[in-house]
Amino acid sequence: MDIDEVLNLLARAPATPIDIAELALHLARDEYPDLDVEAYLSEVNALAHEAGRFVRGDFDARVAGLCRYVFHDMGFRGNVKEYYDPRNSYFNQVLERRTGIPITLSAVVMAVGRRVGLDVVGVGLPGHFIVKIIGDGRDALVDPFHGGRRITPHDCGILVQQVTGQEFEATPDALEPLPLGLMAQRMLGNLKGIYLQREDFVRAVRVMERARQLNPRDSIQCRDLGVCYLRLEKPGKAIDLLAAYLTAFPEAEDAKTVGELLKQARRLVAGMN
Repeated sequence: MDIDEVLNLLARAPATPIDIAELALHLARDEYPDLDVEAYLSEVNALAHEAGRFVRGDFDARVAGLCRYVFHDMGFRGNVKEYYDPRNSYFNQVLERRTGIPITLSAVVMAVGRRVGLDVVGVGLPGHFIVKIIGDGRDALVDPFHGGRRITPHDCGILVQQVTGQEFEATPDALEPLPLGLMAQRMLGNLKGIYLQREDFVRAVRVMERARQLNPRDSIQCRDLGVCYLRLEKPGKAIDLLAAYLTAFPEAEDAKTVGELLKQARRLVAGMN
């Protein structure tokens, strides 16, 4: 897989059918350059091979069998104690450590479930991520972070309120599948938040540059990326990004602050000449 080509394709067509495990592993190579993608894909295939013994019977039995295998037999679980550990967001680390956050555990269920013939899609709730398994004219909502338990739309509203403090009605539209391109953006967004919080601007920039491949028109990303380049003492790279944000949002609340940063970047560049 050429990750640059794939991200550009997903930018144009976010619902392009691509193996989520392969995509996530290639993205993880930015942090783990020696990562053997084929070896990890073989592990996913092996998981699916074993899961096939449990995914039998009617729809409810297949859903229960998949969840039992992934979460009970294989021990995948939500990392409650170290939720913001960046390893939770890298697919290879989730496979090795058997722990992660909602979106990466959902990716595991999607990758294994699809390999055993189930239609498993991701559903992006505010502040949380779940999967929906579709079959026999029905669907089942599953919460991978909480042990793969089946949940109802009402449960989704409770989950969102617990995480965000906001009321949320899980309407059919709100439970529609999230296209893979948008799911990848959300995965990268989690890493961005973690690295910015840690002031790890080198990694934050790397993640944001990937995110820009998926959404080149994201002006907020331009602003944040420009600020990070300034923090890394690379004002030349910051200028166009900050200017793009101000062009897109000239009346933004932070326009004055961003404008001052843009002036600073230009002064620094002028001082280099």
